[in-house]
Amino acid sequence: MDSPSRSSVIVVGAGISGISAAKVLAENGIKDLVILEASDRIGGRIRKENFGGVSVELGAGWIVGVGGKESNPVWELANEFGLRTYFADYSNVRYNIYDRSGKIFPRGIAADSYKKAVESAIQKFWNEEDVGGSDNGSTSKTDPPSTPLELAIDFILHDFEMAVVDAEAVPLCTFRDLGKSEFSVADERGFDYLLYKMAEDFMFTSEGKILDSRLKLNQVVREILHWGSGVRVITEDGCVYEANYVIVSVSIGVLQSDLVAFKPLLPGWKLEAIQKCEIMVYTKIFLKFPYRFWPTGPGKEFFIYAHDRRGYYTFWQQMENTYPGSNILSVTLTNGESNRVEAQADEDTLREAMEVLRDMFGPNIPDAIDILVPRWWNNRFQRGSYSNHPIIPNTQLVHDLRLQ
Repeated sequence: MDSPSRSSVIVVGAGISGISAAKVLAENGIKDLVILEASDRIGGRIRKENFGGVSVELGAGWIVGVGGKESNPVWELANEFGLRTYFADYSNVRYNIYDRSGKIFPRGIAADSYKKAVESAIQKFWNEEDVGGSDNGSTSKTDPPSTPLELAIDFILHDFEMAVVDAEAVPLCTFRDLGKSEFSVADERGFDYLLYKMAEDFMFTSEGKILDSRLKLNQVVREILHWGSGVRVITEDGCVYEANYVIVSVSIGVLQSDLVAFKPLLPGWKLEAIQKCEIMVYTKIFLKFPYRFWPTGPGKEFFIYAHDRRGYYTFWQQMENTYPGSNILSVTLTNGESNRVEAQADEDTLREAMEVLRDMFGPNIPDAIDILVPRWWNNRFQRGSYSNHPIIPNTQLVHDLRLQ
C-alpha cells in the first residue's frame, strides 16, 4: 500500500452533494480536504453525453420546484450562470395518450380517468402515511388500475415524478415550499456545468477543468475504517488516505451494495435507515431519426403510449423544445422495465421501441439511426438513479442517514 496521507476531512464522492459538502467546508476555513471520486469525472448522476450532435442529459435533467415561497438554490445557480432552461409543460400530457391502434383517447375519457387516478393517489398517500402505513380499519380501498389507459395514467402519476399533482392535498416540501413549476435543462454545456462553477469557488481550475490536487478521480473507495482518533480510507488500487473525519456522499444504492465496507460495522439504526430508503431506477432512452414524424407545437412536447403492460415504453418526449431540429425522441422507463432493458442488447431495445412508435404513428415511419441507453442500475458507482423518500409517519429515518 502507498504511504497514508493525512487530511482534516475526506469526502467520498464528487456528485453534487460531495462537491457541495466540500465547498461548505472550504468556506468555513477547512481547506485541508480530499475528495475521492470513483469515476473519471465529477457530477455523479448529473451526466451529459453527446448524442446525435447535441448534449443530452442521461441523469438529472430538470430543476424541480420553482416559483414558490422559498427560492430553489439550484434555480438560483442556473440563473446566476446563465444555464439555458425552458418550462416543462405537463398540463396537456393526459390528452396525448395513444392506444395500440394509434388513436388518441378522447379528451373527456382521458380527463375523467386522470381525475379518478389523482383522487386515488391522494387517498392512498394519506392512508399509507396514517400510523406509518398500517391499516387500522378507517382507510378506504380503491381498485388498482387495470386497463391500458389506467395503467398509463398510473405510470404518469407515480413513476414520472408527477404524484404531487396537488401540492396542498399532498404536501411534499419540494412543491409546497419551492413551487410547482419544473424547468428542463437545455444547455450544451450540460447540467454539470453548475458543479464546475461551484468548484471554481474553492478549487484550482483552468479553462473549465479542475486541476486541484485535492480532487482524486478514479479512486474507488472499498473500505472505511474508524481507528484511533480518525478514519482510514482504502481504495481499490491500494491507496490509503487518513483524516480526522469522512463524509460519505455516495448514493443509497451504493450504500445498500457491497462496494464499500465499513469497519467496524455501522450501527443497527444506521443500517435500518439505509435499507428502508429506496433507490429508484429511471432510464431515459434517446433515439435519433433522419427526420421528424411526430406532432410538435404547444401542448405536444410529451405523449403517452397505453399498453396492457404497465410502464412499457409509456412516457415519450420530443426534444424540439430542448434542441430544435435535432430529430430526437426520448422515452422513459423505470424500475423493473429499466432493469430488463439494461440487461438486454441495445438492438433489442431499439426493436421494441420502434414497434411501439409504429403502433402510434403507423408502419411507414423511418427507422431510428441511433440509440443511447443509459445503465444506471448496472453502474456499480451509482446502483440506481434517484433516492425515493419513503412514506413514513416521521422524519427519523432521514435524520438517521445524516447522523455520524
